[in-house]
Amino acid sequence: MSAAADPLTIGIVGGTGHSGGELCRLLANHPRVGAILPTSRSGEPLERVHPNLLGSGLEFVTVDELFARADELDVVFFGTPTGEAMRSAGGFHERGVKVIDLSADFRFPDPHLYERVHGPVHENPELLARATYGIPELHRKEIAASTMIANPGCYAITAVLAVAPLLESGWADMTRPLAIHAVNGTTGAGSTPNTSTMHAEMTESMLAYDLDGHRHGPEIELVLSERTGLATTVDLNTTHGPFARGIHLQANIPLATPRSRMELIGLYEDRYGCGHQGEYFVLVNAERRRKSRNAKEYELYPSIGAVRGSNFCHLGIDVEAARGIAKVVAVTDNLGKGAAGTAIQNMNLMVGIDETTGLRHYGI
Repeated sequence: MSAAADPLTIGIVGGTGHSGGELCRLLANHPRVGAILPTSRSGEPLERVHPNLLGSGLEFVTVDELFARADELDVVFFGTPTGEAMRSAGGFHERGVKVIDLSADFRFPDPHLYERVHGPVHENPELLARATYGIPELHRKEIAASTMIANPGCYAITAVLAVAPLLESGWADMTRPLAIHAVNGTTGAGSTPNTSTMHAEMTESMLAYDLDGHRHGPEIELVLSERTGLATTVDLNTTHGPFARGIHLQANIPLATPRSRMELIGLYEDRYGCGHQGEYFVLVNAERRRKSRNAKEYELYPSIGAVRGSNFCHLGIDVEAARGIAKVVAVTDNLGKGAAGTAIQNMNLMVGIDETTGLRHYGI
């Protein structure tokens, strides 16, 4: 394994999926990363699976080959479907490799809650106690001290960043549920072909799903309840939109007492900072209203296009005074801040380097 200033050697279990490919893309430009070893079972060359990485020189290895080289690894990422990391992450961890899991296998400390949310029985419950849930903006110290990270879900990190300041401040009416509606790109459906999310089906269309209870709902409730010490109820509704990557999320948060839009913006700026003076990757849109009531001032709220390809979360805030509801719009790239970007931010914290390293690029 590397010494403090040596190049890092990184393994990626599940290198063929969208998140695995994004990890390869971002890590290939990371100044502290030397070798990248992504795995595949397909037998196809990496540049055929991820043609955007043509010329990168990266090559797939098998999982067995990666495990045989575990003593060389500093960090291994799991970009596998939920249910796989719990079976093999422990073997790497026992050999001193830092583990970052992008699936849901370690997001719930209680195996019974995991079973209730995801269905199958957790196959490695003793490993749950070693894992740290990792939203850097909320759990920075814990992440830096940990050797195993449960990377948050894409909806979960976007929602938590959107509502945490209001809930932590005590300004929210916690007797009423938080209503969250989020639209995700089709990459959020995974890389396995599915007719419903094909480009030909999704163009000029939208597709609601999991309205009987999305699995990220309990994850959001758990994180927010831990932050506030109060039971939190979230009404989460999810939809796929006609675009490949990105999340557009709106959270409607009942207020305990009347607040103005500028008061809410001030609260969020106090929590996340102004510009990059504070949380580097969470930026608050503080644009002032210039037009009369009911005028369509689109500039007040963020758009997916501004964060696509980046590790940023942009927030826009308003209030519907007549009903006492704060409305927060949060946008992220589901493959960036919602997956690979945050995973690398967590890696940076774990190995003791500036958490923004390799991630400072803006949206495309």
